[in-house]
Amino acid sequence: MDFLAQAATGITGNIEELKGALALIGYGAAAIGPGVGIGVVVGNAVQAMARQPEAAGMVRTNMFLGIALTEALALIGLLLYFIT
Repeated sequence: MDFLAQAATGITGNIEELKGALALIGYGAAAIGPGVGIGVVVGNAVQAMARQPEAAGMVRTNMFLGIALTEALALIGLLLYFIT
């Protein structure tokens, strides 16, 4: 009987470790999206500034707003990892 109790405790501990590992993998995968999004935003902003240098100030402002909103998604994902 003692052996069965130890086995059940070991399985529960392994499941908790597995949940933590899966949460880390999930956050790592979720961080790829904002990284790609920031790359697209900056790339398009540089292209827009090269085409119309006189609008560079407005484009730069919009670029930083886009970066901030995209980075907020990554921070939300990080907070959800710590909550779960």
